[in-house]
Parts: sequence; C-alpha cells; structure tokens
Amino acid sequence: MKKPFLTVEELLNKQRGSLRLRLLSGESGLKREIRLKELHRPGLALTGFTELFPTERIQFIGSSEILYIKKLRIDKQQQALNVLFDLDFPCIIVTDRKKVSQVMKEIAKAKGIPLLSTSLSTSELTFRLSFFLNDFFSPSEDIHGTLVDVYGTGLLFIGRAGIGKSEIALDLVERGHRLVADDIVTLTKKLSGMLVGTGPKMLNHLIEIRGVGILNVREMFGVRSVRMQKRIETVVELQDWDDKEDYERLGLDEETCEYLNTKIPLIRLPIFPGKNITVIAEAIALNQHLKVYGLNAARDLSRRLSTNLRDKKRISEYLKWDDE
Repeated sequence: MKKPFLTVEELLNKQRGSLRLRLLSGESGLKREIRLKELHRPGLALTGFTELFPTERIQFIGSSEILYIKKLRIDKQQQALNVLFDLDFPCIIVTDRKKVSQVMKEIAKAKGIPLLSTSLSTSELTFRLSFFLNDFFSPSEDIHGTLVDVYGTGLLFIGRAGIGKSEIALDLVERGHRLVADDIVTLTKKLSGMLVGTGPKMLNHLIEIRGVGILNVREMFGVRSVRMQKRIETVVELQDWDDKEDYERLGLDEETCEYLNTKIPLIRLPIFPGKNITVIAEAIALNQHLKVYGLNAARDLSRRLSTNLRDKKRISEYLKWDDE
C-alpha cells in the first residue's frame, strides 16, 4: 500500500519537468508533507483575513496576487506575507513565471516553507497538478489474483492458491492476449470511479508456474504480450467443481463483487481437469463486449421463450373455439 502523504521534495522530483517547477527559497521545508489533493489560492489571506484558511493544502498565487503585493509598501508587504506564511502550509507556487520579490524569498526561508515558481499559467498548473494529486491520492488495495487483457477486456482471475490462475494467464498470452499482473494485483480507484489494476514493479511481467518456476513473459513472448495497467471490467472467480453445487446455467442472475466501494461484474467459473478455461475466458471477454453494445444472450433467450409461450397460448385459445 502506498503511503498517505507526499513530501514537497518528492513532488519536485516527480513533477519538476511536467509542472516546470523551480525552487526559489525555503529549502529547509522540503520534507513538509502534502496530505490533501485539493489546492488553494490565498487571495484573502494577503489582506489579513485568515479564518477558515485550509492550512494543509498546497497554495498557489498568480498575477492578481503578485500585482497586489507589488502595490504595497515594503513594510505592508512584509506584514501581509508574514501573516500568510505564519499559516504553515506545505508549500506555495507562483505561476506565470512572475518575478518574486526578495521580501517573499526571505520570509519563505525564515519560515521554512518551500517557495516554488513555474512558467505555467494558473489554469494549466491547477489542471496538471490536480491530475497528478488525484492519481497519487486515489484509494488502492492489493489483492491476490491475476489480471489479463483479453480482447481489450480486463479479466481479473481470483481463486484459491494453486487453482490455476497463472496457467490460464500463460495460455491466454500464448494465444495473443496481454498479461498485466500475476500473483499480486494493485487496484486503484480513479477519479472517474473506474478500477485500474497494475502489478508491483518487483514482479513486473513475471509469472509463476508451479513446477516450472518464474517466467519472464515479456522476454519470452515479446513486448506485445504485456501491458502496464488495465481497467478491470470483469472478475472471474475460479472454483473447484462441486457436484452438489447448483451452478448458473442461463446467466440471468448477474452477480457483482465489490472492491474499493466499486461494483464489478462477477462470474463464478467451476473448473475440472480437461475443461478448456482459456476458450471460456475469451468467450467471457467477447460476451462482455456484446453487453456493452446492448446485446445480452441470456435476456434475449428469456424474451424469446416468453414470446413463444404467449404465441402458443394465443393460438391454443383460438383453436379451442374454432369449430370449422
């Protein structure tokens, strides 16, 4: 699981290029923690109004704030900036490559709050930084399973250890599909609400086959056999065959499972020696595509049966009173 905060130094290292960031002052505060994805523009704080100020957010100032500060006398500048920096936020970013006064640099250094600058406009910075922070702070969890991209559909195979998840994934890769992760799958809930699965860097594109050992799928099958992440669209739970179990025959009762408060279609698939699970997995993926386009074979059959029964009843009633 990833840690619940990001330091200003990590933000600089990860996004220096994308956000075009430069550190101007306040080096001693680079270990300050960023724990919220929301941003804040401290316009009112410069006038002395600090009630309800969100101290845990990254602050950014643009042309309006810089122009306001420049119009103040030096002593008023110091007073306004001291009030602002006393609020003890993680860092502050000046946008639009605006020139930063020496007063601001000195106060930032004295307070130990990183003062950053970017050539990006305020709107562009908020868009890029918000996108990065939303992704970083997205809820996630690790589960035991195998994730494969089958015909563009993300199939997450789960089940007891040794039931054959990795073997199915290897067979699918050999048939031209793409491995995302084996053994450990990290689920992340994106801003849109969808779940995306990735694998740990340590196990990237490796797969374990019992009795054989660790295989490097990318090296064996080429770069087209793997991908870094994939949206999870169906969970396939592999189960040992049980003669006493009443398994779904038509598919009318659609089940779901839940990860990170997000429901995903669930298919419970009983397996036994000789059953071609790989072909069934491909059929599950293709059937999911049809459902997206509004075609549901089980419901279509149910409608046909209902129509057929109504037609038979109508004909039977007609013939019942037909004496000719």
